[in-house]
Amino acid sequence: MHIGIINGPNLNLLGTREPEVYGSQTFEEYFETLKQKFPTTELSYFQSNVEGELINKLQEISKTCDGIILNAAAYTHTSVALGDAVSAIKTPVVEVHISNIYAREEYRHHSFLTGKCVGVISGLGLQGYELAVEYLKA
Repeated sequence: MHIGIINGPNLNLLGTREPEVYGSQTFEEYFETLKQKFPTTELSYFQSNVEGELINKLQEISKTCDGIILNAAAYTHTSVALGDAVSAIKTPVVEVHISNIYAREEYRHHSFLTGKCVGVISGLGLQGYELAVEYLKA
């Protein structure tokens, strides 16, 4: 089984960006832990701050992955194009957010992705990725 993880803008700053919200661990550090927890699952990871690159990667890995975990970050709330890209592929996508988007600013309560994904995990920190892997493996 191959699961692809795609992270959007500013998630490259995990570990230093608002540690009170996002924690002090980089995603690269967490990704190594995730790979150790799921040694029989092929996990790949991509991060970009550029909307078009996220769309291209989503389309690309949908051809080879059995499932996709997508944390589109701020693009969740603004990108019709990213929502359309999720709709256009057959691979199941789980939307993940490290913070609880419903406990934050009101504009973060709307997602252009949620209705197109098989599920949403929000507010459980980096553990949300682990839960998404478990769901996709089941």
